[in-house]
Amino acid sequence: QTQLVESGGGLVQAGGSLTLSCVASGRSLDSYIKAWFRQAPGKQHELVAAVTSAGSTHYADSVKGRFTISRDNAKNTVTLQMNSLNPEDTAMYYCAAGYPPTGWNTNYEYWGQGTQVTVSS
Repeated sequence: QTQLVESGGGLVQAGGSLTLSCVASGRSLDSYIKAWFRQAPGKQHELVAAVTSAGSTHYADSVKGRFTISRDNAKNTVTLQMNSLNPEDTAMYYCAAGYPPTGWNTNYEYWGQGTQVTVSS
């Protein structure tokens, strides 16, 4: 059974930083696209960032230049470094893994339970 578990969420003031991490247990997900999604109450589920096994990345326009996604296939982990946070970044953040790795809008088969990020004014 393959599971994803996120950690690192919390409360931070506007302008601050947080690092989210996600570890996969079970099978290796080296060939999968790994991604971070977020959803705030009343808002659409949004793809925040994604990374291929080769290191190619994609970011939502709203986080470009502020967030960085990275992965460590040896550790079966994916990380989201979030800088210059603002209240609009407040959401539940989920990590996910998708296949086939042919595009950002692939089938995201595995999901974590989510970690809450709250940015205060």
